[in-house]
Amino acid sequence: MQKKNKELQKAGLKATLPRIKILEVLEAKGHLSAEAIYKELILMDEDVGLATIYRVLTQFESAGIVIKHNFEEAHAVYEIVSDEHHDHMVCIESGKIIEFHDEIIEERQSEIASKYGYEIVDHNMVLYVKKIKS
Repeated sequence: MQKKNKELQKAGLKATLPRIKILEVLEAKGHLSAEAIYKELILMDEDVGLATIYRVLTQFESAGIVIKHNFEEAHAVYEIVSDEHHDHMVCIESGKIIEFHDEIIEERQSEIASKYGYEIVDHNMVLYVKKIKS
């Protein structure tokens, strides 16, 4: 709990119980919508309203604690900011989100940008996939 207090204070946010609980859920489960966080908190017997969750997630996003992804139309999910770069695959059948990193893809992207006289400062790659039927 002390580590979470320091993380929040570093971001300029007071360490309230709802903020700490939301951070705990995101750390444990990863890519979640506000509604999914709400359901997880109910399972934990935590009394945090959905409006509070949305407000806290907006604060976390502004403070650089979480990233908001819109993988599907009107369905935002949040993940804690990581120091290590990764890309995403989203299963179009189940909605499952898979993180991956591939150095060959990263190098190729840089080569392509360089070919056109640019350097990559940031990027976001999402692959939409479905299971191969066997």
